[in-house]
Amino acid sequence: MVPMANFSVEDARATQVTPGFQLADIDPAATPNFSDSKKKLLHEFTEIDDELTDLQEMLYANARAGLPHTPRILLVLQGMDTSGKGGVIRHVMGTLDPQGVDLAAFGVPTEQERQHDFLWRIKKALPRAGRIGVFDRSHYEDVLVHRVHGLSPLPVIEQRYGQIVEFEQELVDSGTTIIKVMLHISPEFQAENLRERLERKDKYWKYNPGDIDERLHWEEYQQAYQIALERTSTASAPWYCVPSDNKPYARMVVKYLLLGALRDLQLQWPPADFDPAVELARLEASQQQLQQRLTQQQ
Repeated sequence: MVPMANFSVEDARATQVTPGFQLADIDPAATPNFSDSKKKLLHEFTEIDDELTDLQEMLYANARAGLPHTPRILLVLQGMDTSGKGGVIRHVMGTLDPQGVDLAAFGVPTEQERQHDFLWRIKKALPRAGRIGVFDRSHYEDVLVHRVHGLSPLPVIEQRYGQIVEFEQELVDSGTTIIKVMLHISPEFQAENLRERLERKDKYWKYNPGDIDERLHWEEYQQAYQIALERTSTASAPWYCVPSDNKPYARMVVKYLLLGALRDLQLQWPPADFDPAVELARLEASQQQLQQRLTQQQ
């Protein structure tokens, strides 16, 4: 038997939302471009850790060195309740140095946030130069939840799609790479997750009775996602619809998408702003001085 090729960035990017996309055609239980064992999947997940951490460190180092135009990355995670956003953050971002990660979670807007434009709180949480920002939910809540529950007039929601595209293009133009991921799950998978939260004491804290209420709007949410992904997936800020009933698979896809974004930056280590040879000589001299002083004190 011919061994299966390793999972790749290109395989992960095959989940991109393109013209003609239909959410209803995506099987949440599928694992596109991967049909091997769970053991192989876990191997693929960890195989890129060294490269991923090196590239992230390089990105962070460029910012610390004060290099102009240092880029940043923004990972946007959306999905139905229990779709695995938190798991992606723990398992994928947990590989990275937390110094270089800016994490923001967006729940129900506060009273202060409601007094501003819907993008106001988003702009405040954007990643700094050299960082990888992660949004657990995002500005898309204002065209998803608001559309399903009629929290804003339809003309206002319709206008927001264009505002989002314009906003994201501005981010891209200023040096931000945007990765938008919808973690696509089935209602059966969600039911399993909610049941686990109700049957295990260590999961009670995750349960929200409102999740059941939202679950009853499943079809409306799927339609809202279809519209949002269609209208806001652009060449410069594409959406990826990742089947997520298989949690390890979904995490692997997101991890490879992040790796691809870092590779595309074609980063280099920042140059020294000192003479390494001179500093090495100073180090050796300081070591000799210290040894002499310590010897004299004995």
